[in-house]
Amino acid sequence: MNILIINGPNLNLLGTREKNIYGDTSFDDYFNSLKKEFDDDTLIYFQSNSEGDIVSKIQENGFGKVDGIVLNAGAYTHTSLAIADAIAAVNVPVIEVHISNIFKRESVRHNSFIAPVCAGSISGFGLDSYRLAILALKK
Repeated sequence: MNILIINGPNLNLLGTREKNIYGDTSFDDYFNSLKKEFDDDTLIYFQSNSEGDIVSKIQENGFGKVDGIVLNAGAYTHTSLAIADAIAAVNVPVIEVHISNIFKRESVRHNSFIAPVCAGSISGFGLDSYRLAILALKK
């Protein structure tokens, strides 16, 4: 399978920001471990702090260029109708992921604009949320 992982704003700071919430592993290090675990699959990684870049990447890949998308939209989860519309427009499954349990955090983070248009949501399992999403796409 070809799977695109998209990370949104501030996720480029994993390993250095709010370690009590996000841990001390960089996403690059974690992504390398995912590639080893899923060595029969092609994993592609994209990160942007820009909403428009994320929308464009979903559109570029969501019509069969990849078999599925794992998306951690970061704070855009709670604010972006544009990302939700892009997900709704494409024909490959998108799995929403979050490192932390968004429902144990501030109430503003309890609402997801993207969850209703995603194939599923995984939250609160740390970086392992990505691995679980890949497994879900593979089924």
